Amino acid sequence: MTDLAQRLHADADAAHALADWCARTLNSAPTAFDGEREIALRLGAHAGDGRATFGFWTPELLDHRVPDGDVFLEVLSPCEPLDLTRAHQEVDFHRAYMPVARYEAHTFAVIDGMIAGTREQVGDFYALVWRDAAGEWHRILDPLAMSLPFGAFAPAELYDVGAMQAARRDLAYYADLAADAADGAPHKFTPPTNILQIHVPTATAGGTLAALTRQFERLADRFAADLPLEPSDQLYLGYDAVQLLPVEPTTVYETGPAFWQEAPHSTERATISLTRPDTTNWGYDVVIAGMATVNPVLLESGRPDELVDFAAALHNFPKKRKMLILDVVFGHSDNQGLGALNPHFFAGPNMYGQNLDYRNPAVRAILLEMQRRKVNFGADGVRVDGAQDFKWYDPATQTMRHDDDYLHLMADVPQQVAATPFRPWFVFEDGRPWPQEDWELSSNYRAVIENMADNDPDVFQWGPLTFAHNTPFIYGFWLSKYWRIREMMDVGSNWISGTANHDTLRRGTQVSPKLNINTRLGDTRMDILDKAYDNPAVSMLTYAAFPGVPMDFLNATSRASWGFIRNQDDRYGVKVVAEEAISLKWQVDEYSYSVPQNFRRLKEIGFETRDDLLRFFEFLPALVEVTEYDLNVIPDLLNSVEPKLAGPAYFTAQELKHIARAWMDDMHEYCNVSNSVSGLDPVQTGYMFELRKFRRANPWLRGNLGPKDHFDYLRPIDGRTVFACLRHAPDGRQTFCIAHMEGGETGDFDPLTLPIPGLEGFGWSLRLRAPSIGPDYEGGPITLRDSMALLFERDPARA
Repeated sequence: MTDLAQRLHADADAAHALADWCARTLNSAPTAFDGEREIALRLGAHAGDGRATFGFWTPELLDHRVPDGDVFLEVLSPCEPLDLTRAHQEVDFHRAYMPVARYEAHTFAVIDGMIAGTREQVGDFYALVWRDAAGEWHRILDPLAMSLPFGAFAPAELYDVGAMQAARRDLAYYADLAADAADGAPHKFTPPTNILQIHVPTATAGGTLAALTRQFERLADRFAADLPLEPSDQLYLGYDAVQLLPVEPTTVYETGPAFWQEAPHSTERATISLTRPDTTNWGYDVVIAGMATVNPVLLESGRPDELVDFAAALHNFPKKRKMLILDVVFGHSDNQGLGALNPHFFAGPNMYGQNLDYRNPAVRAILLEMQRRKVNFGADGVRVDGAQDFKWYDPATQTMRHDDDYLHLMADVPQQVAATPFRPWFVFEDGRPWPQEDWELSSNYRAVIENMADNDPDVFQWGPLTFAHNTPFIYGFWLSKYWRIREMMDVGSNWISGTANHDTLRRGTQVSPKLNINTRLGDTRMDILDKAYDNPAVSMLTYAAFPGVPMDFLNATSRASWGFIRNQDDRYGVKVVAEEAISLKWQVDEYSYSVPQNFRRLKEIGFETRDDLLRFFEFLPALVEVTEYDLNVIPDLLNSVEPKLAGPAYFTAQELKHIARAWMDDMHEYCNVSNSVSGLDPVQTGYMFELRKFRRANPWLRGNLGPKDHFDYLRPIDGRTVFACLRHAPDGRQTFCIAHMEGGETGDFDPLTLPIPGLEGFGWSLRLRAPSIGPDYEGGPITLRDSMALLFERDPARA
């Protein structure tokens, strides 16, 4: 008997008691969903007091008619202490198979003696296994695992979540929430004033949650000490909330290597090849399995505690605590999810991969339980990606219907941290009837808001200027969007506003430079793109005029690059890069490419200069299209180009895949915000910081325009688009902003003499001016040019 077998003890009576409880719950619940939701609380692994309990939803065991005697809980324990910070290692594990108890599609086990992982130690790993009639072993992974050091396609680590929560450094934050709650009711989070959106891997040089935590802790120390703020400090400050792009486990390399590789099962010992997960991804290519925990790629230590630490850094921020918002993706699964979950999770393919079967009571309950456990890491708000994709097929009408009931359930999931019950603030991205062809015209971006108005008046959606297809650097954009902007002014109080986010900036880099580009934004394409998404006039409107909650994307405000970053593809990787190739023209100039640390992989392949790569990228998209992406033909056509293309000596399908991987890896490094810090303009970052402080000092601006407020563009157009907005605060104060969005200059005029009701009279003072307006301007006549903006204030009580 091995040391592991001696250490472990299966409590068969306790496991059978769980199976009996499962039977009673399912048989007595009002509905199957009610029963499954109660059972979902017991699924996954739970550790405490030396005992571990396990629950799995296992309909595949019924599908395969697997008898009880062939189902076990597999426990794997490293023979020596395991270092999760190593890139690669060969590790010997002890293995033990422990008995389970079953009731229909649910399987349970109770084991004494297992080691639970903590911040200080790595715990035992586990999975459910079954043996077929031929003696072959099959694993069932835990989709509700709380620690996945080697990703969602490997055995999970038993983790002491209770110890992690007890050691939180923000317990006082939750005690204050509990004290503020009325009559013991759950604390309800309300909307923040503004949001900073962050992609963890490109937000710091370290690229991990731990590195990001250190960044905010450093800022907190400097801010508390009233030290001077550098431009790189200002990027992160002045926000009420931080929203992380998804931090769930994502897809893995399609053709390997796997992060957990082992020889066929033996009974007592296994040598396993372990690789620290190192994929790059923008966050939305999820496999649903593992959604309750953290992507190990983002963990410097391999410990999920890093997400708790980051939440605490925000919650403890001096002078004004910050909210943490998590972005969750439950509207689809990548096709790789088919290898991590049983088939009953899925309802069929879609454009992203697979639809989820929201009508299956167990699936519905498990998804909600995943969400609950994830938010309990310390999130105060939740952004739901692609809510229009939550659908189910109605056989009566033979149509797909939006599952608004499920969206209601998402917003009502009870949360509790440090014995404090609370309800997060919810934001839904919902552009229905997308993907209908006329969605940009027909979507009102208010379907979820209207459906939930009676239940939760604080529910938000992404507004029309925040959705993907916005290109503010094309002439005519702002006037063409005026009707949407008018909607924002009238009904936008529950919208997220701002034109720069992970989606809009990505779409901007895919626009053909041959279109009618607003060259007044800059001398180069890089300058144009940077200024379009970090624009003083747009920001003035967003923060001083528009209702709702403004959101900025760190890669935009830092003027770092961004794109569709995913290096796991093998089958379609070359096609994806062909679609992204145009971003080279927008985001990389000759100098940037020549910097030694930039694009080092592509240079090693043979693309020594930007022109070398640009010429290759002129051919690749065209050949992908004309051959309908035939990787057997494309290399031959590339090899026949004269003069010969730079790159490998001879193009093959494998070489093209190598180039695609190099592009993705190089772009991921190039997009890191740390690369842009030295080039920040302190005048621009200071202006943006002051705008954010102005909005936070005037939270009433979140409301829709009132009867005395004014918003319009200056008439006649005369070759330019200039917006003017007058707003009235509840206490009688007024704010007036004017923003030149595009086109020629205005000629000399005094903005405060425009024929706008309520603007007349004295007492106005200049509050903010765009960086391109000199500091000597304090009011009076001025000629406005592209991207110029002014903000005035008046207090009638002092006039």
